[in-house]
Amino acid sequence: MALVTLYDLNRDALGALLADEPRFRVDQLWEGLYRHASPVAEMSNLPAALRNRLTAEHPDALGEIRASVTDDGDTVKWLWALADGAQVETVLMHYPKRSTVCVSTQAGCAMACGFCATGQAGFTRNLTSGEILEQVVRARQHAAPRRVDNVVFMGMGEPMANFDRTWEAVERLHTDMGLSARSLTISTVGLIPGIRRMTAESLPVNLAVSLHAADDTLRDELVPINRRYPLAELMDACAEYVTTRRRRLSFEWALIDGVNDRFSDAEQLAGLCQPLRAHVNLIPLNPTGGFATRGSPPQRVAAFADRLRRLGVNATVRANRGTDIDAACGQLSAATPARPDTSVELGPTRRSP
Repeated sequence: MALVTLYDLNRDALGALLADEPRFRVDQLWEGLYRHASPVAEMSNLPAALRNRLTAEHPDALGEIRASVTDDGDTVKWLWALADGAQVETVLMHYPKRSTVCVSTQAGCAMACGFCATGQAGFTRNLTSGEILEQVVRARQHAAPRRVDNVVFMGMGEPMANFDRTWEAVERLHTDMGLSARSLTISTVGLIPGIRRMTAESLPVNLAVSLHAADDTLRDELVPINRRYPLAELMDACAEYVTTRRRRLSFEWALIDGVNDRFSDAEQLAGLCQPLRAHVNLIPLNPTGGFATRGSPPQRVAAFADRLRRLGVNATVRANRGTDIDAACGQLSAATPARPDTSVELGPTRRSP
């Protein structure tokens, strides 16, 4: 069972929690949590007795099991234990002009994409909005004094399968943490009901679709949810999103050697991109133990990208960050055995971008 953390509470619920305190305490606590990302124990403007009570009654959701650092400190990946022993992962990536945190929305994933380490592990449960938000907070604390500029919902799990809690986190990130909608990206393997709900929401956040194949036969194999939501229907939902929200659509494409890296695949992909003016993020596949097929070699990645560009598609090759620390989502969890005592060791750490 998930804890109820302070990040699970909206402002009214926080007010009820502090009903015996002066009203300005709610403002102080809210500012500390969201604007400053401060641990409650370090909020010196709150009385010590209140800090102690809040810390005892609403402990942190995330207990660090392991933190791995690579790329000269520019990539950090955390494996967290939740209160019930479930495990999730978060990745912080620093670039010259920005810092991005990749968060999980579920413990495990039910989408069963065979090349994804999380999909191989299966599904445990949805995360609460507080558990999602706390991942961003921990990354902000680690990154300081650098600012976390972008949040991508591309970690463990399928965000659209946990839409309500994911969207609550999106709204808090925008309204209370001050991140613009342009700085928030939700990725999906193609759950059309979620895309349609996102289209109807007020915040125009970015949409990324993990495509990986441009024909139904291959996509049925690589991304099994395609059997329920085939490409034609998915493209219709994407077109509606682009027209309504007027935001750039991205397709994610993990390049698998000899499977989806042929020029014919590039031509099929271009055919889907052109009507939508979609951008393509090409992802050199990180190796995972449960998937025998290997990622495309660098020269093939470059040739595939060049072919897309010649066909008029805006394509970029995502830097393969953190391979030496198992940075493909789910790898760190798979490499670390579950600890039966994690539920009492809480404390201050589908797809990784």
